[in-house]
Amino acid sequence: MKFQREIFPHLAGPNSGLWGRADQYWQNQLSTPRLYRLAIALAIVFLCSCAYVLFTETTSENLNCLSNKFKGFNIPPASSPSPTLPQDPHSNFTLDTPSLIFSRGNYDRNSTTTSLHNIVFGIGAAAKTWNSRQRYMKQWWRPKEMRGFVWLDEPVANCSDSLPPCKISADTSQFTYTNVRGPRSAVRIARIVTETFRLGLPDVHWFVMGDDDTFFVAENLVKVLSKYDHNLFYYIGSSSESHQQNLEFSYNMAFGGGGFAISYPLAKALESMQDDCLQRYPSLYGSDERIQACLAELGVPLTKEPGFHQFDIHGDAFGFLSAHPLTPFISMHHLDKIYPLFPKMNQERALQHLSKAIKVEPGGIFQQSICYEKTRNISISVSWGYVVQIVGGILPAREFEIPTRTFSTWRKSKSAGSYTFTTRPYPENSCQKPLRYYLASTGNAKNEHLSNNYLREVPGADCSWMKPVFQHLQWIRVVKERLDENWLQGPRRQCCQVSDFGKSFMEIRVKNCKEGTSI
Repeated sequence: MKFQREIFPHLAGPNSGLWGRADQYWQNQLSTPRLYRLAIALAIVFLCSCAYVLFTETTSENLNCLSNKFKGFNIPPASSPSPTLPQDPHSNFTLDTPSLIFSRGNYDRNSTTTSLHNIVFGIGAAAKTWNSRQRYMKQWWRPKEMRGFVWLDEPVANCSDSLPPCKISADTSQFTYTNVRGPRSAVRIARIVTETFRLGLPDVHWFVMGDDDTFFVAENLVKVLSKYDHNLFYYIGSSSESHQQNLEFSYNMAFGGGGFAISYPLAKALESMQDDCLQRYPSLYGSDERIQACLAELGVPLTKEPGFHQFDIHGDAFGFLSAHPLTPFISMHHLDKIYPLFPKMNQERALQHLSKAIKVEPGGIFQQSICYEKTRNISISVSWGYVVQIVGGILPAREFEIPTRTFSTWRKSKSAGSYTFTTRPYPENSCQKPLRYYLASTGNAKNEHLSNNYLREVPGADCSWMKPVFQHLQWIRVVKERLDENWLQGPRRQCCQVSDFGKSFMEIRVKNCKEGTSI
């Protein structure tokens, strides 16, 4: 205590414990205004210094996060440079200088409305197949209204002005590809979104990927993407129709042939890490697998929209399209693998024919309406812009809306468990098969009520339910009310009824269901 009183005489007193007196001392001293202000200033300086050091270290750790976590994938150390890619001969920038590219874009985060102008297409193609497949693109591409590019592996002579400009993909030989079954071009095609992003186009909300044998309905694509906030991370597409294909690749993956959409901010994030990411997945088969793997590393799942159709099917797509899901039809792929959509036409001509109905009302294309004519004991299904079916007897709506297996899967199976949706067998008995009336002509698209004419495919069999009326019924006219504006928010099929019946002619009215009505 003597030592304490000599060194700290001000601590002496009744409560002269060292820490107790020290506490009392500092409380007394800090009550002095000058010392109080000085202490606050020193504390602020100290906290700012700590925050600066913490931010610097955290940023450094984030940049090397993926490299540290994926050492098992044989990736190069953090100090190793990314593969150096050659200059794109069709643009005025090098692909290894993204910092120069980002400034060229003009992305408006405050814009909330998506139009066709805000979408940029990246179409995967190859020089060997371009001559035969570009005819499909001509049926939906509108050069004065759409933006996009066809990405090829080598130059071609016939890049038409009526199609997207042709671009040559950067050399990807530096990337490892070890899958023994797949094409090495999968690496090149996986980078299409990144290479399109690096072009720095202004006012882009969405990047949409597709193949050169994919048919898009642009208006429906815009309508569906408008449901989502393009300022957020979105990866939108759909799975395969084949259960086996999804098991082999992934139910969490958007199949690239059917098309998928990536929002601008997500495309920016993908561009910044994709080249390193691709090196971690050399054994994957396709481009869409690689994109999904990289998006998984970014933590972004697939948002499924069933209107994107991979069409991993063979044969007659009638059974699927005549009972299309209650959602806008956006795309279909593998046009060389399915029969022409309309009889007595090749696929190119059939798409031209379908496009006439799409112009009348894009949202209504393939949408199914079901009704009955009880006095004649028949069931009717109208797939707008495509086909009208008439079946003898009363077929419940829950049966009519199930696709019939007129097609097989990618592996040529027709078993019920082969598909990712419910199916029913197509009748083998000719008298149980529906009479098909395919689209023949379209009416005026400017009227409130739309009209299409449908022509019978082939004469029906000699069945009792067809006599005598339906043996001579050759034409069906469908007069349709436009879809309700809110049908996407609250999906509901339109109602229909037979309004006129003649010897060789029938008229069907399709309209929005009123309150209290049912099929």
